[in-house]
Amino acid sequence: MKSRYDVVVVGAGPAGSITAQTCAEGGMDVLLIEKRQEIGDPVRCAEGVGKDALIKHIQPDTRWIAAEVKGSRIIAPDGTRILMSGDAAMKDVGYTLERKVFDRVLAQRAAMAGAEVMVKTRATGLLRNNGRVAGIKAMYMGDVHEIKADIVIGADGVESKIGRWGGIDTTLKPHEIEACVQFLISNFDPGEYSEFYLGEKYSPGGYAWIFPKGGRSANVGIGVLGSKSGNIRAISLLSKFIETYIPQGRIVEIVVGGVPVTGPIKQTVTDGLMLVGDAARQSDPLTGGGITNAMDAGKMAGEVCIKAREKGDFSVRSLKEYEDKWRSTIGKEMSKSLQVKNLLLKLTDEQLNQLAHSLDGVDVSKMELGKLLTVLIKKNPRLLWGLRTLFK
Repeated sequence: MKSRYDVVVVGAGPAGSITAQTCAEGGMDVLLIEKRQEIGDPVRCAEGVGKDALIKHIQPDTRWIAAEVKGSRIIAPDGTRILMSGDAAMKDVGYTLERKVFDRVLAQRAAMAGAEVMVKTRATGLLRNNGRVAGIKAMYMGDVHEIKADIVIGADGVESKIGRWGGIDTTLKPHEIEACVQFLISNFDPGEYSEFYLGEKYSPGGYAWIFPKGGRSANVGIGVLGSKSGNIRAISLLSKFIETYIPQGRIVEIVVGGVPVTGPIKQTVTDGLMLVGDAARQSDPLTGGGITNAMDAGKMAGEVCIKAREKGDFSVRSLKEYEDKWRSTIGKEMSKSLQVKNLLLKLTDEQLNQLAHSLDGVDVSKMELGKLLTVLIKKNPRLLWGLRTLFK
């Protein structure tokens, strides 16, 4: 590592790698650091991603696509199923990725664009100059290095220390995070559709999922809202789910983690610093999906970094362009999702069953999620009155 770069990006997930690649392609001197020794491992993700959103950044490759899915099924507590085709399904449906490979490919692309990539390198603090962020302190192979930079990008996940060190409130209350556990299950055929199981029957304040991964295997997981967990353990719920619905399944891997479901964070920039991806709470509050949101935000952040260098201005006033761009795009959709999530949390399992039954005789397979919700609102105005203005 050198002692100075134009940009230091902390965290080599999709958000960090896309930011680093964009900055490097713009001629900036970039350092991308990752605290783990292997980029992409361990996986803390259901690995679902939408085709159109992905293709904006990278062409699909069989090296990191585990399965292509035809669409999604939403399953009510009583087992009623709503089928949505791939073209109309939720934005996180289309491919199931192999994140261990996918994340490394994104980091390699950043490296090929000119970024320097360092693994087993942990940020331990920020450098400051006249009150503004001016670089990081990082530990590599037991030694602490001071690395100066015009701007630091925090892409360090849901528990972002970079944001907290920079004076941005990144704390999460129990009702703002889903505690998730996922098993990679083999020895069964999950079919060609991603499945979402809704209701308290499966998970308090969350949902269970089955994402096909090919080769008679799938990611099977569950998320429990922190404020509703009490003495309930997500891993116990998931084990019960598998015993009930996939008794022949065999567990190959287990991953655990937290997913922010807060909606847009209040602040993502300060002098000399920006946050992207889960560090900026840019995952969808309804589905928990955040891969392509993170990539979109990384692209925006990189473009604003390039402009800031051209102006020689890395103040919050200059970097606010990034905040304005992501809030008017990603943030707008997240705000809608948050309203839908908050209303669904108030519904009982019986009311969720009622919503599913109200679609009897209606072909929703080709409807996008917004159109589906519009139909549901018209058929169930009392239950969904609070959403009437969202999908006009």
